[in-house]
Amino acid sequence: FRRKNGLTMNLYELLETGFPKDKSSCAIETHDGLYYSWDDLEKATSKMANLLASLKLPQGSRVAVQVEKSPEALFLYLATLKAGLVYLPLNTAYQAAEIEYFLGNAEPALVVCSPKNHAWVTKVANKCGTKHVLTLGDDRSGTLLEKAGKLSDKFKTVKRADDDLAAILYTSGTTGRSKGAMLTHKNLGSNAKVLQKFWAWKKGDVLLHALPIFHVHGLFVASHGALLNGSKMIWLPRLDTKELIKHMPRSTVMMGVPTFYVRLLLDKDFNKHTVRNMRLFISGSAPLLTETFNLFKERTGHTILERYGMSETVMLVSNPYEGARVGGSVGLPLPQTQVRVIKDDGKLCGVNEIGNVEVKGPNVFKGYWRMPEKTKEEFTKDGWFKTGDVGRWGGETSAGKVPNNYLCIVGRSKDLIISGGYNVYPKEIESFIDDMPGVDESAVIGVPHPDFGEAVVAVVVAKPSAKLNPDGMIAELKGKIANFKVPKRLIVVPELPRNAMGKVQKNVLRQTYS
Repeated sequence: FRRKNGLTMNLYELLETGFPKDKSSCAIETHDGLYYSWDDLEKATSKMANLLASLKLPQGSRVAVQVEKSPEALFLYLATLKAGLVYLPLNTAYQAAEIEYFLGNAEPALVVCSPKNHAWVTKVANKCGTKHVLTLGDDRSGTLLEKAGKLSDKFKTVKRADDDLAAILYTSGTTGRSKGAMLTHKNLGSNAKVLQKFWAWKKGDVLLHALPIFHVHGLFVASHGALLNGSKMIWLPRLDTKELIKHMPRSTVMMGVPTFYVRLLLDKDFNKHTVRNMRLFISGSAPLLTETFNLFKERTGHTILERYGMSETVMLVSNPYEGARVGGSVGLPLPQTQVRVIKDDGKLCGVNEIGNVEVKGPNVFKGYWRMPEKTKEEFTKDGWFKTGDVGRWGGETSAGKVPNNYLCIVGRSKDLIISGGYNVYPKEIESFIDDMPGVDESAVIGVPHPDFGEAVVAVVVAKPSAKLNPDGMIAELKGKIANFKVPKRLIVVPELPRNAMGKVQKNVLRQTYS
């Protein structure tokens, strides 16, 4: 990861080492036929970096970005790295109240939003003290490109050290508000290098990219992999099964959440002929059902490679490229990454003993943004990060025996829900529901769902004599919170189950409504 002269590389410089010599070759091809060469990528990135530099932002400034997926949005990320600033991606589904929290907490110097959201984002930005607001549309519209287009396409990459921040990703934890995971140039660079080798990226690989780029999976794991390998990306704006099937014959690698694979299997046009040139299918961000794993293998002859990571660590564990890929297991610790499973008394778990998953390595984040106490709490005294997940080595899954050195994730120590690859924090949704007229209390849980992995369900108790309208309440929530957080069902009950200490028993609710 270091240069020969001992100076650390800016992550952009590291990615740049993989760019092909032929700059006229295709870097990104869009679903609607646009072609971006590597020369286009480098020049656009430099123009945007010059725009960022022209704003004379203080060192370490955050650039908050909430835009629809486009090649230009990726170039903006690369430009932020190149300019030595800190990238802060925000889910496009977030509403005003959510954005206000993120801008208030991160205090970005610049916000880039979709043109359609400019009016309300500007109000929120002004309230939070952010001086600059630019727009970027997925149709190449907006003030960002208008201003950057007039600037030089040459820019000298700003030097950065190992420990300098490259990005902040807000992650829904299990207690309190969202936390900003601080990822350094070394965190992201070291992980990209390890994955390039572990997943055997090859010359000529083509990545079919249908993931969002405000998320670890799409922005770091997928995009970094293709960039570092100098590989063309076929760029789809969102999950569209017909588009995946259309472009798959010209692709060799695809990364997706389990939903991708469930929906492909539902399409009668998806078959062995579709995948004739594919080398690797990777799944992550949510548990892959063994049923999906087995059906996919039967239909295509390909064994999905499942892996495990987090916003705070990027990738940690993966089934091997060469070797057994086991359904129900996330595989082996990646090179340079250490993983242990610990009992509540602090002792190491043996094979098939369930405990808390803890990790250590160059990919593990620096800490939570402006939360030193929370950071301290989430690390052990000997420097291991507590993932909050519960797992075991080896054992059995419905797919069969798991090797003793393979990790299985069996649940989460707290109540985090992962729906369609997105983290959902129940307490946040409960706070919105509890504020609604006629609501006495609520409990939000995740239940198994064949498409999303887990579906969000709200169980609600009405106040005496109040009559609740579940459909109306769901409709109201859609105007307040991101759609992936909105309950798929809202169930009204006389009371919530409680233990002797008065705590709501969410495990009982999950069993009841599974």
